Amino acid sequence: MTLDKNKIVAYCNAFSKNTLMETLNIEYIDAGEGFLVAKMPVNPSVHQPMGLLHGGASVALAESVGSAASHFFIDAKEQEVRGIEISANHLKSIREGVVYATARIVHKGKTLHLWEIKITDEEDNLISLCKLTNMVLNKTKPQE
Repeated sequence: MTLDKNKIVAYCNAFSKNTLMETLNIEYIDAGEGFLVAKMPVNPSVHQPMGLLHGGASVALAESVGSAASHFFIDAKEQEVRGIEISANHLKSIREGVVYATARIVHKGKTLHLWEIKITDEEDNLISLCKLTNMVLNKTKPQE
């Protein structure tokens, strides 16, 4: 399957309107076979009280990019994705700049996707390492 990087990035950015991703200024910037990349500015809106990037903002970034990436492997008309578990190790702090989250598929099953998401700074230093498990569900028809 050949992926059109520009279409994927535009699609991901379009479905982020009026969501937490827009609130956190998360922008999808690159895609390819088995990976998706997003960036998020680090500024006071995502700081914890000590002036550092909040771990929760990092986890929100990781889950956003990993969940969006699962859409590569489903039929969006018939299926939907739910994050069911996420873990994060915060390895380095950052006060300002931009962080980049790269989600790479580890396991692509019919009902479960496992993603590794590396969050790095502008110098490619590892800030957080996350693992996300997504469940693929069949969409249910609305009851009448």
